[in-house]
Parts: sequence; C-alpha cells; structure tokens
Amino acid sequence: MTDEATTHIYAMLDQLIEGHQWVKNNLGVNIKTGWSVDPFGHGPTVPYLLKKSEITGGTVIQRLHYAWKEWFARTQNGDFLWRQNWDRTGHTDTLVHNMPFSIYSIRGSCGPHPQVCINYDFRKVPGEFTDYSELAVFIDDQNVKQKADVLMDQYGRTASVSPYNVALIPLGDDFRYDHDTEWDQQYTNYMKLFNYINANKDRYHGAEVGFGTPSDFFRALRARSDGQFPTLRGDFFVYSDVFSEGRPAYWSGYYTTRPYWKVLDRELETKLRSTEILYTFAVNDARRKKLQTVRLLERNYEKLTRARQNLALFQHHDAITGTSKSFVMNDYALKLFEGIQNCAAIQSFAVQCLLSKSGDSGAPLSTKIVVPDSDRQTYDQPTYRLALNIDKSRPRNVIVFNPHGRRKTEPIKVLVSEPNVRVVDSDGSVVRHQINPVWNLSETAEQPLAMSKVCFELLFIAVLDPLSLTTFTIQKAPNPEGLALVYCKNCAGHSVFTVKPMRLGDIQLENDHMQVLFDGKTGLMSSIVDKGTGVSQYVNIDFAAYQAAQLHSGAYLFMPDPNLRDTEKKVLDDYPGPSTVIITSGPLSSEITVVYGIVTHKVRLYHGKGVESKGLYVENVVDFKQPPKNRETELFMRLSSGIANGEPAVIYTDSNGFQMQKRVTVKRVGIEGNYYPTTTTAYIEDDHHRLTVLVNHAQGAAGWEPGRIELMLDRRTLYDDSRGMGEGVVDNKPTLTKYWILLETLSDDGGGSKGGDRVSNPSLVANQLSESLLYPAEVFVVEPDTEHHLRPAIAMIDRPVPCDVHLMNFRTNTDPVFQQFPSPSALMVLHRKGFDCRVDKGYRIPECQLRRDRGVFDSGTVFTGLGRLQIARTTVTGMHPMDAVDRLDQVEVAPMELAVFNVTFID
Repeated sequence: MTDEATTHIYAMLDQLIEGHQWVKNNLGVNIKTGWSVDPFGHGPTVPYLLKKSEITGGTVIQRLHYAWKEWFARTQNGDFLWRQNWDRTGHTDTLVHNMPFSIYSIRGSCGPHPQVCINYDFRKVPGEFTDYSELAVFIDDQNVKQKADVLMDQYGRTASVSPYNVALIPLGDDFRYDHDTEWDQQYTNYMKLFNYINANKDRYHGAEVGFGTPSDFFRALRARSDGQFPTLRGDFFVYSDVFSEGRPAYWSGYYTTRPYWKVLDRELETKLRSTEILYTFAVNDARRKKLQTVRLLERNYEKLTRARQNLALFQHHDAITGTSKSFVMNDYALKLFEGIQNCAAIQSFAVQCLLSKSGDSGAPLSTKIVVPDSDRQTYDQPTYRLALNIDKSRPRNVIVFNPHGRRKTEPIKVLVSEPNVRVVDSDGSVVRHQINPVWNLSETAEQPLAMSKVCFELLFIAVLDPLSLTTFTIQKAPNPEGLALVYCKNCAGHSVFTVKPMRLGDIQLENDHMQVLFDGKTGLMSSIVDKGTGVSQYVNIDFAAYQAAQLHSGAYLFMPDPNLRDTEKKVLDDYPGPSTVIITSGPLSSEITVVYGIVTHKVRLYHGKGVESKGLYVENVVDFKQPPKNRETELFMRLSSGIANGEPAVIYTDSNGFQMQKRVTVKRVGIEGNYYPTTTTAYIEDDHHRLTVLVNHAQGAAGWEPGRIELMLDRRTLYDDSRGMGEGVVDNKPTLTKYWILLETLSDDGGGSKGGDRVSNPSLVANQLSESLLYPAEVFVVEPDTEHHLRPAIAMIDRPVPCDVHLMNFRTNTDPVFQQFPSPSALMVLHRKGFDCRVDKGYRIPECQLRRDRGVFDSGTVFTGLGRLQIARTTVTGMHPMDAVDRLDQVEVAPMELAVFNVTFID
C-alpha cells in the first residue's frame, strides 16, 4: 500500500510492476482489485495506474477528510468513477469504493458504532489480554439471535450510505491472523451468525451475508447499479480526522517529515532508473555478441532485483512518509543505501561492457576500469568525490551518461587536483570550462571558511546525444584557464584565485535572460528582471518557521502553536547577518552563497544558451544541530512576489510528478489545512507571469497569501502526535535540497480551453529542468592507464525522441521460471508530458523537437546494438499483452498518458 502524497510516479509504477510480476510468477495469480485503506489521503495516480494495469474489478480507499466522509454518506456517492483531470472521454474511469467509516479495523468497520463492533472481534489468544478479548463472547445457540440482530443493525446502517444496498465489511486489523487460532475463532463464530441470518430471511428483510473477496463485492455492486456511477476528478488531500479533542487535525506534516530519507529515496530512484537502462542495453548487447561478460551481467541481476524491491518497500505509507519509529527508519535507510551501492556497481560494469572495444573482453572481465565519480561510506554521511590527479603524462577520462531520450546540455562538475587543466570531448574539440574554489571549514572563528589548496571544482557544460555515453578528457594545461572571480566576506583565499572583498550595497547576478538582485544585508534574492521584456518582478526569498504545538504537531500532523498562530519564528533574526557571503563568478556560471547557523543557501545562474540558463538553481543545506536545539521548529523557505494569483490565493502543486492539481486557499482551516504535497512542481500565476518552483524530493507547500509560495524544509517535534508512531521526530540530519526557480511570461493564446475548464500544466522548460533535476547525467571516472580498452563514445539510440516524451524506464523483465536471471525482454515505459503553450512562447529550447502526431520515434529509428526487436503494447505492469507493433516508428503515446511496450530482443 504505497503512500499517495509523497511518492513519485516512477517508484509507484515500479513497485506495481515488481509486485504484480512476483505474484504472477510465484503464485500464478493476476491481480484483479486495488486495496488502499491506510494511506493518509488519496490521489488520482494510483487509480490511474490500476486502470492501466487491467484492474477489472475496482479499488477500495479509506482515509478521507471527515467532511468528505460525511458528504459521501449523505449523498450516497461513496461508490464512484475516478476520472483523470485531462480525460474528456472517460477512458481513465476507475471504479472506487470509499469505506464509509474512519478506520479499517473490526471495531471501526462493521458499522457506525465502535462500541458495538468491538463485541464482534472473536480473537482470544491464550495469554493475550485486550479490550476486545475481554468483551467478545463466542456465538452459541442461546445468543445467536440477539447477536445477529445487533450485527445486522450495524450492517444495515453501513449499507444505507449506498443506493445499491450492498456492504463491504473488512474483518481484521494490523498484526492480525498471526495465530491459526484466531482464524478458526473468527471463521467459526461468523459462520454461525451468517447461517442464522441467511436461514431467517423474513426476519432480516431478505438479507444475505457471506464471506467474499473485494472482487465479489465489486461484481455485486456493478450488477445492482447497472454500471452507472457518478464521476469525480481531483484528489483527497489534505486528510483530516477528529480523533483528538473533537477538533480537526490535519495530516500535512508527513509531506515533509524526515526530508533526509525522502532525498535518499529519490537518490535510489535516480540511480535505479539509469541502472535499468544501462543494464538492458549491456546485457542484450553482450548476448547478441555472445561475449563472456553476459555471465557476469546476469549474475548482477539479483542485485538489481534487490534494489527494485528496496525502493518498492520504501514507498510504504509509513516509510517514505517518515512516520515510523527511528530504529525502523534506520533500517529503511540501510536498505535504500544498499540499493544505491548495488546500482552504482552495476552501472559501472554496464558502462565498461558497452564501451569495451570489440574483441577486448579480457581486460574488462578481470579489471575494474570504470568507477563512479562519487561515493558515500554510510547512508547518513554526505556523498563525497575524490579529486582527480592530473599531470602532463597522465590525463584523466570522465564518462558521462545521458539517461534521457533527447539531446541535452548538462552542467558537469568534477574535482581536480590542480587548476591548470583543459577539457576535450570525444571528437577532440576543446570544451569551455570554469574552475571554482572548493571551500573547507576552518577552526578559527575569524575565518570560518577557507579555500582548499589541494582540490578545485571543474565545471563544464556537456552537450550529450540521447541515451549516450560520452568521454571527456581532462588534460594538464600550461596555465589556469576559466578561473572564477571570488568576492567573499569572512573567508580565506587562495593565490590562484582573485579574491575581492564584498562591496557595499545590493548584489547583482545576470545572464542573457535575466538580472537577479540580492539584498546586500541578508544575501537573499529580492527581484528578477526579465531581459526579454524588460519587466522587473519583485521576487523575494526568506526563511522562517512555525512554532509547533506540543503534543499536536508530530510526524503525521502539522499544527502550529495556536497561541502563536499569527507569529512566525524569524529564525534568521537570531543571527546579526550571514556569517559568510561568497560570490563566485565565471564564464559558465555565477552564484552567491550565504551561510546562516541553521541554513546554507546558494543561488546559481548559468550563462550560455541552454535550457539551464532560463532558471535559477537553488541549494539549501538545513542543519538543525543536535536536539534539543530548534525544538518544535517547522522551518520553511518562502518566495514572495507581485503575482496576483487570486483572493483567496490559488496555487498549483503536482500529483506524484504526473499531473497538476489546483489548490484554492481556505483560510478557515488554518495554514495546516492549506499545506499540500509537492513531489516535483509548484507554481502560482496571474494573467502575465508564472512563478514556478521545481523540487528534487517530496515536501509540503502552501500558497497562504497572494503572490507567495512556501515550502517546508524540515521539522523537529519532540512530542508524539498520538497517531501511532509513539515518539517525536528528533533524528534530523543535515539535508541538501535542490530547486529550480522559474519566472516565466504568459501569453494570451495557445493555452487550450479557457477558464476553469483548462487543465493546467508546467511549461516545456519546467518539464525539461525537472527531468534534469530528478535524473541528472551519471558521471564515471576511468581508472588511469586503462583508457585504451574503451571506445570514446556510443549512442544507444540513433535519433532523439520528442522533448515532450519522457523515457520513464527501460526495465529488463525477470525470467518467470529462473527468477534470479533476466529474461530476453524489457518494458519500455513512456510518458508524454503535457505542457502549457502559453509560457515563454518566443523561447526555443536548443535541441528540442516536437511532433504534431502521437508518434515517439522517427522513421528508421533503431536501438544501437540490440538487433531485431519484437514490440507489443502491454498494460503498464507488463502482465497483459495488447496489440503488436512492427517497428519503433509505430509506437504512439497520447498527451498526458503512460504507455508501456514489451520489447523482446530476438538476436
């Protein structure tokens, strides 16, 4: 049961594929129904994926805002068809049953009165004493009539909220049926009740009761309804209950809780996707060429499967949500870390195999030639990169993998041992570069930051073919080139760099597209000028916090202290100003870094013509230090602008990176009821401008006031919020979060239908930058003196796909019999992303191609090295083949849709 708020569609689908195929391969069963009774709120992505998986029955949901529960019961609309926002024909309709009561346990599901239902829990395990084991009385001939009367009253009330007069009553709870005794007790006692009820139809108005599956229920529902159900669009966030003190409690805290784990989850997702693509090409290329490496690649498949399953496990609604006890979260993190390490090893070997020269298989088998450029020793330590030693006789090769099906430019950073270097691409052409300082913490208070004397950051912009491996050579140069100019406050310089003191007044960074102004005192952004239009827009960044309400705000719930509801904690006011301000400016990028005690904030502007020059790249490192520091603190970053996005304010947030949802601020439910899950994108807009924030991991976002977007960064709550975890959240770790900020111009035409009927989408630029943020190029280092074993470059596809098509995965299937081995087929998952044509109409993305039809591949497109292919469209989990496709250029994907194709490699 995946969480539905903080998960990304890649991991949600991958979990379904792994699960459905495992069940089929091991149990011989095809999944028929969905069952999601414990996620804290529900979104439209799961119903869509189930529909596209050929789930023919329906799906069951449970946890909705108590007001939705009441409305569904009052209007008898709890059985409905969930339709996607963009769907105008109903082809995405998924039958959904909303369980009418608040919880799925026996005491909460037989009817509206838990004090009655608890008497029908017949578990009595020797030595176990609970409230239900004390109350429950076994059924016999003397009490069966009275017990049946009371139970049927509850069942009748449950059925009364539906016009179809049929009820689904789950019989269980967490940690149940762990003793065979319980199964016998529940079954035996309920069968006595059912037999009595069914034998006395006159007494119970013809009712019939029996055990059944969800499929049985949906069949009865469809038969009684003649297939006619109401339709619904949208989602069910924010979830709220009234368990505590009889007042609403909004479950919006878990959108952000434990951000370090949410970032770790995305890191594994990133690594796994690249690994899947590289592995599919490498293993099938080796099979076709009958190379010895195929055995080693097949041996790696078990590691790949473990990485998939570890990622799938973490999508659980008490894992990625951060709502498990600290020792359980530690175990999750170890599994994520294992997956990341496994993926890194498989990637390196796959790259080595793909680039190995023909007939030169001996060295790659016996020698590790390609290694990742970065590593981490434990999950709770930051990623580190070793500086490459460069000398005149020994240049170093760096391999860059573009995991996207389109051509792209990508900023690449590596560490080098000296500044006198140049970069040459695989064709021998010199690539422009920039040398930045690497900063080390100093032990002296007077100079808290100092430049490293043995390590330098090399930045270059790589131009990459689609699905390609490209080698760049870093050579020794006679003199330093592309050195950044550095301005800094309170730092120690290095003789190779020109270091200037900070000037008085505001700070300005600019490129061809924009000028960005920063406040001279705080170092934080204050405005942006669009050079294309000349319009200056007030866009301010600030950091503040809410004081958490003790015993009310916790891992699940977000609730600011009601006594301080209108008073934000100005966390930066605790500091006289930033302890350090650094400006680094060079030919490829300019950036400003400000260091406060709780957050280090960096904003970077890229020069050049690539899509990365259209936005502001932002990094925050949040460090709450050791508790009890920053106790009951809910830290957020806020962007304030002059955008008039309505009154009440309207904000758009994404749903699992799949589509956008419109959110209208409702003041009466407080800020906690207006925080929404954001997994990739949030934006606000008026008739002229749109302010977009792209995120690299799930977090809560709100648009509480017009012109504002705020994103929760981290939360520390010392107390439990009484929703099941049993402890506070105090295991915060220093966390790096990454963003893109876009200020875009809107035109009046090209947006499709107008007004409330228009489906809102990000811009094409935003989609491109989001994909680069989530799935950056993978960088590898070639070990010294082994370069001669490898080819300089390969492209795994000979033509790019349209830039609105995202290759979500190319995933090798498991052999159904020998499940530790790969099969000779893979699932190609494609997503055609919707985009808003009104945004930045005059800007053309370099290397971007679009098509007017639904086609994905140009005529004659081939996957390099894979030989003949057999292609068939399938359901999204690959379980049910549909129509065959003769060639790649016959593959089609409709806008907004996911399409999955089973690709079998013939030779």
